[in-house]
Amino acid sequence: MQVAGLFRRAVCAQHGRVKRLLIIWHSFTGGTARMAEEAAQGAAGETGTATVLLRAAMAGPEDVLAADGYIFAGPENLAAMAGVQKDFFDRCYYPLLGRIEGRPYACMVCAGTDGENAARQVARIATGWRLRAVAPPLIIRTGAQTPEAILAPKTIGLADLRLCAELGLSLAAGLALGIF
Repeated sequence: MQVAGLFRRAVCAQHGRVKRLLIIWHSFTGGTARMAEEAAQGAAGETGTATVLLRAAMAGPEDVLAADGYIFAGPENLAAMAGVQKDFFDRCYYPLLGRIEGRPYACMVCAGTDGENAARQVARIATGWRLRAVAPPLIIRTGAQTPEAILAPKTIGLADLRLCAELGLSLAAGLALGIF
């Protein structure tokens, strides 16, 4: 592991700058927030990248332009991406069109029992931007079905948190090594 770290630092030194991973997230009940935090912690294990964790409501086109790769994380609400996440894409879509093509991204969704439609919506927007998916969507299902369970604070299990950390580390390592 120590040798791999040295190799990564050497590769980044050749490229002249640290790569930047931007994790844009929204959370209402805490599940997606925890997933995004874990992805950021995983990415922190890669010395050749800097990771920025930014709420979707606060993110703008300049933040996206400043990054080399992205993780978009949000909950699925009413079988769709959350409105705050959609608002981020609405505000940024046209100002970024034609300016971020080819950059890598991944998607994380916190859902009750499905999550597929929210992931499809993110993928469709990313396709319009000509981003490159470097991992399948990571959908964490909490099993929430009743109004009380849906609105309750979410706890994400350790195995699922490990998947989030691995996704963050994988994307950060790919950026640092120039794979993405």
